[in-house]
Amino acid sequence: MVYKSESSLTEAELREALKKSIEGKNLKKILLLPPDYTRMYSGAGQITRIYYELLSDTCEVDIMPALGTHEPMTREECTAFFGGAVPYEKLIVHNWRTDVVKIGEVPAEFVAEVSEGLVRETIDVEVNRLIVDKSYDLIISIGQVVPHEVVGMANYSKNIFVGCGGCSMISSSHMLGAFYGMERVMGRDFSPVRRVFDYAEEHFLKDIPVMYVLTVTTTDNDSVRIHGLFAGRERALFEQAVALSSEKNLTYVDKPLKKVVVYLDEREFKSTWLGNKAIYRTRMAIADGGELVVLAPGVRRFGEDSENDILIRKYGYVGRERVLELVRENKDLQNNLSVAAHLIHGSSDGRFKITYCTEKLSKDEVLGVNFSYEPLTDALKKYDIKILKDGFNTLPSGEEIFYISNPALGLWACR
Repeated sequence: MVYKSESSLTEAELREALKKSIEGKNLKKILLLPPDYTRMYSGAGQITRIYYELLSDTCEVDIMPALGTHEPMTREECTAFFGGAVPYEKLIVHNWRTDVVKIGEVPAEFVAEVSEGLVRETIDVEVNRLIVDKSYDLIISIGQVVPHEVVGMANYSKNIFVGCGGCSMISSSHMLGAFYGMERVMGRDFSPVRRVFDYAEEHFLKDIPVMYVLTVTTTDNDSVRIHGLFAGRERALFEQAVALSSEKNLTYVDKPLKKVVVYLDEREFKSTWLGNKAIYRTRMAIADGGELVVLAPGVRRFGEDSENDILIRKYGYVGRERVLELVRENKDLQNNLSVAAHLIHGSSDGRFKITYCTEKLSKDEVLGVNFSYEPLTDALKKYDIKILKDGFNTLPSGEEIFYISNPALGLWACR
């Protein structure tokens, strides 16, 4: 089932589409798997609210945000994301370290084949135990298709295998993407990581009643515009969403950019684990010797959980080759390959300068992980986000910059 709009699907159109997606199904108990508040511009909060309103009077509805490695949603985030319609007490917290069961393995030979021999280990497939709970008549996985640094294009089965997955799958898939190279992955379907997810979906989820509900969105100021809704099980729907996202969420520039300024909404980005999307999504557009300035009013830590935060502080964003050496030398990184992958993703490998502008981390903390630092108040005087528009801007000083108000919604690359 596919619905598209050049402007944006209205609330009434969404409600009608979602109602049709569950018509004729005898539903007594369902599980909704939306993303968390870090995907606030996905439209998934609105979709979850509508499903809850359609079903909660006649059906038992469980809701488990696909947190992945992120911290649980707060009561305030629940209210904002789901429009006040979903009780906070209904949210089930997914713990990627403790709440999972192994449902299969992706063979080492297959991993080696899709990675061109770069990775040759078996990958365990782990999911939250609720996903294999036979009491659910339907599991609805809700999320946004958008360029992504690990899998190429986000969502579809990633929402289950990473968002509701376990340590082994998350670490292995992230490291597979890092080994293969972000520039070869971002904005593309059929990446090595996506092919691993496809293998797991085909072999280990086929008897589980999953329906994917996928969106493609942009923003207009602070409002979400849903250009496409794709609901069903078949991969072809995801491929249609990929095509639309490629049209709506990829921005090409004619020459490498000397200075890029990215703003991180403090409601969405509280860690460099998330905020480094500013790096991932712009690196293919930035010139050698250029600079990325990250305006980060909400960033107050590095990792989304305490263990990951400790490792990021310990090793820092020191570049791909050095991180690979550190993995070989240190057991704590060998046991946390998702952190190792994150450290690779978050470095420019010395190609361009990365300046974090925040006041919730100290200068010493920021310098300690191998970023440059500028106080946020000083940066905001130079880069006034109330005046800047997305794209090229000329500052009063005469300097030309390229401004991005939300890095999570796209990918920028040199043509």
